[in-house]
Order: sequence, then structure tokens, then C-alpha cells
Amino acid sequence: MAGDSRPAARIRLACPDVGDEEIAAVTSVLRTPILTNGPETAAFEREFAAYHGAEHGVAFANGTVALVAMFAALGIGPGDEVVVPSLTFVSSATSIVQAGATPVFADVDPDTFNLDPADAARRIGPRTKAILAVHYGGQPADLAELAALAEDAGLLLLEDAAEAHGARYRGRHVGTWGKAGMFSFTPTKNITTGEGGLVLTGDGDLAGRLRLIRNHGQTEPYVHTLLGSNWRITEMQAAMGRAQVAKLDRILHRKRAVAAELDRLLAAMDGVTAPVVRPDRDHVHMLYTVKFAGGRAAREAAVDELARRGIESRVYFPPVHRQPIFAGTRADLPVTDDLAGRILSLPAHSRLTAAELAEIAAGVEAAAGVPVAVA
Repeated sequence: MAGDSRPAARIRLACPDVGDEEIAAVTSVLRTPILTNGPETAAFEREFAAYHGAEHGVAFANGTVALVAMFAALGIGPGDEVVVPSLTFVSSATSIVQAGATPVFADVDPDTFNLDPADAARRIGPRTKAILAVHYGGQPADLAELAALAEDAGLLLLEDAAEAHGARYRGRHVGTWGKAGMFSFTPTKNITTGEGGLVLTGDGDLAGRLRLIRNHGQTEPYVHTLLGSNWRITEMQAAMGRAQVAKLDRILHRKRAVAAELDRLLAAMDGVTAPVVRPDRDHVHMLYTVKFAGGRAAREAAVDELARRGIESRVYFPPVHRQPIFAGTRADLPVTDDLAGRILSLPAHSRLTAAELAEIAAGVEAAAGVPVAVA
């Protein structure tokens, strides 16, 4: 791979859609004396929950602590296991560890990169407490199958919807299929608050426990009834989040158009497979991840060629079970390990132009040596 001679990226992998609305919202908060635990947080929670058809939303400082709080509020801790895919960002698993429980890694579908229900079933044991479905790249996991599996086994179904704001499975929003679902708002996501997270749930008691956990377990000033922490979102983040939710439909409309154009541009390219989208789900394309038939060598050639052209790309994600922190973990995940050498995420954000999309495709073409149909 090329070294420091690579030019700075002209076409970024992600680019937040932030404008005057967000600037005005944050400025308005800064003119008030309430910078945390205020009306903007409450409104953001209501509006995000309403968008997804959920009863309750609880906002957090970031998605990782939202996951930890979700596990803790459900009593998942020492002695418990949670089945989780390995092809995900590391916090899907480390949050389980931080709650005191143990992640049990399962394999994924080779086309959608989502948790394979059949393999998840094989990982269930006497200590299993929950299944964590991760909606890879914004495409919903096989929620009907996973929900049935969890119910039959007497387990909780939980959702890591960090990448899937607005996504639907069989007409119903993700984040509402399980007992609770977490969303993240880092700058790579389709909507952002800089940092931030939020848990949706239909359980009012669970929502109450989540609010206590994020605020030191405090039921009234200086009365602490359970172990919590300072995991509060700020009013500035929440105000920005409200502005982002208001434009989410527009962002997703543009993201789908971008993905469709990349599909068209790459359609004639042998050895490169565009994202596979199942017909019963609505993909929101937080990531546009292609798969190279030629394996790691072909993938790295594309990385180098794109970088040479000033186009950012990235492997989302190196398998978690191969991370040093889980070096002692024994997990036989042949599909995940195979995908790890084949996948590459290309820029697919909502601000890309037609010319930039053609440049991205041309970079992949140059690495693959196959013509691309550019309009």
C-alpha cells in the first residue's frame, strides 16, 4: 500500500449535512442558562422517538455509553452472555464487556453482512441473556427471524441501530423490534450531533431506569438510588439533533439516489459486488460497502488507487473477534473472516455530486481494469 505520498482526500468517506439550521439551533441554546438536562433534550427525545414510532427515547452523550446503559438497565451483567456479530464496530462488543457480561460472537450473512439467525441460534447457551442485532451499514438485520429465535429461547432481542436512522424492516422502523434499540450520532452517521446516542424503547420503566443511569442514579438532588454515571447529552447537541431529524427524510432520499447511481456505475464491473439489499427492508445507506471477488489483493489495489486520486475509502469493519482486546476469544466465523479481506466502503454521503460519483467509480475501474458505464 502507498505511504505518506498519498494526497489528502478530496472526496471524503462521510460529510455531515450541517448548515444554518444547526448553527441557529446551537446559538439559541447558548443564549440561555440551561446547557444540559433541559427542554431541548426532552424535545429531541420526543421527536426522534415519534419519527420511529417509538413510545420513549432517552438521549446519551454517545452511542457507546447508551449501549452500556441499555445492558445495565436490563440487568445484563456478570455471568451473562450476549450473542453479537463480529462484523461491526468494536463498541457493539466492548459495551457488553463494560456492562460486566460476555460477548459471544456469531457469523453473518455473506450478502447483507448482518447477523445470521441460524448461526446465532448455534451460539445460544445456558448463560445467554440477549441477542444484539446490528443493522450493518443501515440495512436492517433479519428481525423477524431473530425476534422469533429470541422468543423461543426466552431471550431479549436488542438492536444496535447506530447506522440505521429511519431504516424499516417490513414497514416497521428498526429500533422498535426488540426490547430496546440504540442509535448513534457521530459525524459519519446519516444525521449527527457531533457525538451522541439515544435508546428507543416501548417500556416506560426501562426508559426511567435509563434516565437514572445517565444521571448518576439520582432521583432527586443528591439522592442516588442506583449506580449511574454522567452520560448526559448537552442541550447544544440535542438542539442540533432536532434540526437534523427535521431534515432526515431529505438526507435519506439523497442517500438512496447516491447508492442507486453507484449501483449503476459499478454494475458492469466484474469482480466487484455492490451492496445486496433485501426486498423486505428499507436500506438507508449509511455505508456503501462493496465486495471484491479477488480478495484482499484486489481490495488493497482499489484502496491505493482511490487514495492516489484523493478519494477516501475504508474497511468497515475489521472483525471484532480478531481485535487484540479479544485475543483470547475462540470463535469460528468463516464468513466474517472471508469478508474481512474482501469488503471496502466507498464514499456515499448525501453531498456527493454526480461528477464525484463518477470519479469514485472510475477509481475502482482503474484498479479492477474493467470499463464502467458513465452517463
